[in-house]
Amino acid sequence: MSILEPLYRRWPSSWPLQPIPPTDWATQQPTYQAADPRLISEVLDRAQQRPSGNWYVFAASGAVRTDRPLAATVAGVELVAWRDSRQRLHVGPGSCPHLGAPLASAVLDCDTLVCRWHGLRLGPQAGHGWAPFPGHDDGVLAWVRLDHLGGEPPLHAPVVPRRPPPRTHLAAVVTLTGICEPADIIANRLDPWHGAWFHPYSFTRLDVLDAPARHRTGDDDDRFVVAVTFRLGGRLGVPVTAEFTSPEPRTVVMRIVEGEGVDSVVETHATPLGPGMDGRPRTRVTEAVIADSPRSAFALARRARRALSPAIRGAATRLWRDDLAYAERRYRQRTPAENGVGGRSST
Repeated sequence: MSILEPLYRRWPSSWPLQPIPPTDWATQQPTYQAADPRLISEVLDRAQQRPSGNWYVFAASGAVRTDRPLAATVAGVELVAWRDSRQRLHVGPGSCPHLGAPLASAVLDCDTLVCRWHGLRLGPQAGHGWAPFPGHDDGVLAWVRLDHLGGEPPLHAPVVPRRPPPRTHLAAVVTLTGICEPADIIANRLDPWHGAWFHPYSFTRLDVLDAPARHRTGDDDDRFVVAVTFRLGGRLGVPVTAEFTSPEPRTVVMRIVEGEGVDSVVETHATPLGPGMDGRPRTRVTEAVIADSPRSAFALARRARRALSPAIRGAATRLWRDDLAYAERRYRQRTPAENGVGGRSST
């Protein structure tokens, strides 16, 4: 018995941190019967049919700066992004229309790109056969609209889920890349049953309270409701109830609906990058953790966000390294002609 056991027995139930009873990983309740592959597949198929308006996440908002341009790629389309002196986001083709120089190495001057090869100026206004793409900055993530790529009726703005207010939230963004397609990432997140089995370092006491029907009656039915305890180290964790939804084809949102941090969200965005040197597809996972709480201690945490953000990103990176292996294996199983072993990288 732990010397802290008497303390745990007197632990106030009103505190957000709660003791976790000792458990044996192998004696958890099996979840394979509930995790019906046909259900996951049908929920995924329905998610893929929702409109995206041709919007793609391409970077964390904070990665796009006013002093130098940023290079990005979406489905093989080379992009360049920057901010002007008023902090407005601009996104355009990443290749100079003159002789194909990389505009990510251009110099920013008077809110325009100046190509290093021959000094051609390119900016928010179209010209020289070069035209910017619609961009959107939601304060956490940067998006680009590529109508020629998505092929859907365009939307004025991306389908951004409801979030905690910017003035009170704490946000951290992590990105990783895997050898798979966006649907493999989304399918992983539409399987909440694997959480405590595959990620025991992060989740315990996970119970799926509600799941969509295989044959839905409406979009509101397509949500998973999960009771879970997030481990914070040792015998302590934060019990919550969370819901998982997919508002558009390349996004899954986990939102806390009961417990500490109500309305905090974890957004998982899957962006196709195009084929790698081996011809297999690469997908970028961008996960945004957007937390909030009315507790006074959380206000202190927000002020210490520079110190806390690396820890949040580290936890998300560990989880997604495991889940990318899951998604990459799903891709290989769907494409048996592919050979080799998937790999991934983090930034």
